[in-house]
Amino acid sequence: MNTKYSLFVVGMMVSLPLMSQETYINADIVTEDLNGTARYVGMGGAMEALGADISTIGTNPAGIGLFRHSMINTSFGFVSQQDAVDFANGNKTNMSFDQIGFVYSTRMGQQSFINFAFNYHKSRNFNYILNATGGLAENSSQNRATYNKAYTAASNGWDIALPNSQGVMTANDDACSQLDQLYFNSVSWNPLISDDFYGRFCYYASDLYRMNRATTGYIGEYNFNISGNINDRVYLGLTIGIHDVHYSDYSEYYERFVSNQEALGGVSIEDSREITGTGYDLKLGAIFRPIEESPFRIGLSIATPTFYDLKTSNYTKMIVDDRNANSETYSSVGMLDIANTYDYQLYTPWRFGLSLGHTIGNYLALGASYEYADYGSTDSRINDGYDWDGYYTSDSDLGMNKHTKAVLKGVSTLKVGAEFKPDDDISVRLGFNYLSPMYNKGAMKDGFINSPGNSYQSATDYTNWNETYRITTGLGYRLDNFVIDLAYQYTQTDGTFHPFGDVLDASNVADAVKVNDKRHQLLMTLGYVF
Repeated sequence: MNTKYSLFVVGMMVSLPLMSQETYINADIVTEDLNGTARYVGMGGAMEALGADISTIGTNPAGIGLFRHSMINTSFGFVSQQDAVDFANGNKTNMSFDQIGFVYSTRMGQQSFINFAFNYHKSRNFNYILNATGGLAENSSQNRATYNKAYTAASNGWDIALPNSQGVMTANDDACSQLDQLYFNSVSWNPLISDDFYGRFCYYASDLYRMNRATTGYIGEYNFNISGNINDRVYLGLTIGIHDVHYSDYSEYYERFVSNQEALGGVSIEDSREITGTGYDLKLGAIFRPIEESPFRIGLSIATPTFYDLKTSNYTKMIVDDRNANSETYSSVGMLDIANTYDYQLYTPWRFGLSLGHTIGNYLALGASYEYADYGSTDSRINDGYDWDGYYTSDSDLGMNKHTKAVLKGVSTLKVGAEFKPDDDISVRLGFNYLSPMYNKGAMKDGFINSPGNSYQSATDYTNWNETYRITTGLGYRLDNFVIDLAYQYTQTDGTFHPFGDVLDASNVADAVKVNDKRHQLLMTLGYVF
């Protein structure tokens, strides 16, 4: 390819306000961490039937109904990613403000209470650093996936991309992502090699790739609760939740081209994306003691989808390098960039919970919880206009939702925990969590979906994560009305990273790299009971 004709500096600004989201980014937003008070975390979160901890406001709202006194507390600490290397604005260790809330308890009868509560907690911590390096199969590359789209389109008489009056290739189909558009205007298009329009598409094979990514941000959840009990036997609760999303992602991807006639060395892609917005949901819960003389409890809970209104924006830059014939040094011969911003909606799946709790005297509490959520039912939605109040109306993105159902599946979460009190003022806690895998085997990020949610994509990589394990422990101390709790949490999830997937050509593949997310959290809660 003659770089005189194929590589140039161009800026593209795209505004696509009517869009939906993509499966793998959705998966980050719809999931939650184990976080809250140190007592709750120290017991592995298995307190949905035991109650009397403010963190149950978001898992089983009836747990607030077991409070007999008013209280206020706040939690903070550190989260560290094991084996990570600091990259860009991503640090492997970060301080975290995790929770603040209060409960106001009022007696309505000899054994009945009505309680009101508010709690903020960080339901999702996005901080994660990824580093991956691998090889590629013969004649494989990221830009070949773009070429395969054009080739498939040509074979079917389908104009997937066309030059405008300025000679810039513009995508005119949802199957083309922003990254495809950058490739169309660089290494994937050569007007000199053929008289046939679609014969001018080409690709460059690569033998090595590197990916570095830093994801930062959080989702803050604000919960408002009313709850109470009937004769100390039945406990009911209702929570309204507001979710506040702050997601930021920056990555640098590089592919080294194999030796070629044009002496092109490779391509570098710098991509940054931010997602912000809010959502709301409703949670209902009940706890009951089936045997009047026994403290044994059974808890039930249900949470509606979180209905998100979100905005995403990105800036993506592609740099094509040439190679010095006598060395492995490179210099830029062309740079392109593209930016995009739009609004969309996302509905998370329903969640259902069943829990058990039991106490022995005043020295031992045992809890177990099970929760199920079908992430394959996550609903990506396309904003299609405004209602009479000026809010977006939306329809389900059928193409993207079909892909989501093929990639994601139902997740079962099992939590068990125990609290032992060797003294009235001292508590020792242990907990364990198991989360079944969220991704189906062989799942792939599909860049050829008949969906407008595909057209904003500016990165091709994806990671299929396996099951998650959490081990927790904690200590508590009470001095008069003051309470201090400490907790430690270790979380591990292993996964497989892919720099791209090509649904059109199974031979266009890169090495899959084993990655993991190992996190250590230290948490402290300070509280006052009155």
